[in-house]
Amino acid sequence: MKKVATRFAPSPTGPLHIGGVRTALFNWLYSKNQNGDFYLRIEDTDKERSKEEYKDQIIKSLKWIGIDHDGQEYIQSQKIKDHINVANELLKKGNAYKCFCSNDEIEEQKKRAKQKKIPYVYDRKWRDKSESEAPKNIKPVIRFKSKINGTTILKDLVQGDVEIENNSIEDFVILRNDGTPTYNLSVSVDDHQMKMTHIIRGDDHKINTFKQIQIYEAMGWELPSFAHIPLIHTIDGKKLSKRDKASTLEDYSKIGIIPDALRNYLLRLGWSYKDKEIFTLDESIKYFNLEGIGKSPSKLDLSRILSMNEHYIKNIDENSLFNQLIDYCEIFKSNIKEEKKEKIQKSLTFLKNKAKTLEDIYNNSQYIVNDEIDFDKEDLKLIDDKAKVIISEFNSKIKKIEILTRENLEPIIKELIKANNTNFKGVGQPLRIALTGSKFGPGIYDIIISLGKDEVEKRLTHKTIS
Repeated sequence: MKKVATRFAPSPTGPLHIGGVRTALFNWLYSKNQNGDFYLRIEDTDKERSKEEYKDQIIKSLKWIGIDHDGQEYIQSQKIKDHINVANELLKKGNAYKCFCSNDEIEEQKKRAKQKKIPYVYDRKWRDKSESEAPKNIKPVIRFKSKINGTTILKDLVQGDVEIENNSIEDFVILRNDGTPTYNLSVSVDDHQMKMTHIIRGDDHKINTFKQIQIYEAMGWELPSFAHIPLIHTIDGKKLSKRDKASTLEDYSKIGIIPDALRNYLLRLGWSYKDKEIFTLDESIKYFNLEGIGKSPSKLDLSRILSMNEHYIKNIDENSLFNQLIDYCEIFKSNIKEEKKEKIQKSLTFLKNKAKTLEDIYNNSQYIVNDEIDFDKEDLKLIDDKAKVIISEFNSKIKKIEILTRENLEPIIKELIKANNTNFKGVGQPLRIALTGSKFGPGIYDIIISLGKDEVEKRLTHKTIS
């Protein structure tokens, strides 16, 4: 039995699409489950749109979510000579032919098809014509001689048997008139040379698969197994595109989604294993199979991503969470001073309580990060004369305490409540405003302890509230 080999083949023409990430994940998991290899192929033959920065971004994004590839990246543009050689071989074998139709002729055929409201299919004009009849001023394309009669059945590992009438597949171009190969030819040659055993991709590629099967058969190559996974749709049921909000991997990293959480969500987007929802990386590899992939499109639901992320934030190791938070801030926010980092790390237990994203934790920690308090104007109005007295009395009392703990703070708060004939909110709210600038935020004890005695005393004597 052949060693399993899968691949992910993105084009470096833009940021990595979330649908592409899921495809890469399924390929990677399947290869690892089967003790096989997973390869990355960069399909960069579209020189006008392909950019090195996108290639680097793709590699970086896959690494971020935990997907690593075996060997070096396979660069499609470096193999063009091989693609051209196969096209010429198909021509010699009689499985392809030169088409001398002008651009105007092709456009006219397309126009007529549009008028009749039928899909355009090349009329095979030059399929059986002699080159001696060819016009001298036309540089030909090379078309594959597709099957005309019968049907082809694709034994799809996800969709089951898929049958197509052979005459519905046009004689597609494999070599343009400028000598460059087309997608279906290049992909077929690459997959053969890379010894792919399984091609796992979106079901929008099914028609391409039938074309590629014919190339394989014409060349006498062993066919790989094919699996077409349903596409990802928006919550409204429309096909997800790059134009949609939150469609790229970068969109999610920007708002502070944790890689493990997003990987877990994408794993469950169209795949299931019993009633299990949360998977460790090892469990993902252990349980993943193609049988668990559904046949219907899956809807991308941001609320569920946030829910999954919240679960991970609350349950992962806090050292890991802290390191991810710092990395996130350095990339998308701003560097945090070393002395502030220590305070944040010690405060993570409560900072993460109401957080769904790393961005939430960052926002919740702003009272620690910022040296200067940014007071909310409306909240500041709540600091009346009575509140100022409470703030002053509290500041006087904590001067007598060496280390601030909940145990030695609670008696002070209770005493202030009694002395000022108020309740917990009547004491906690003005203190929270004085210390953070807002009446909203973490619990007052958590705020005081996280800031430390010196910083608390400094803020409680701020001229704005004095």
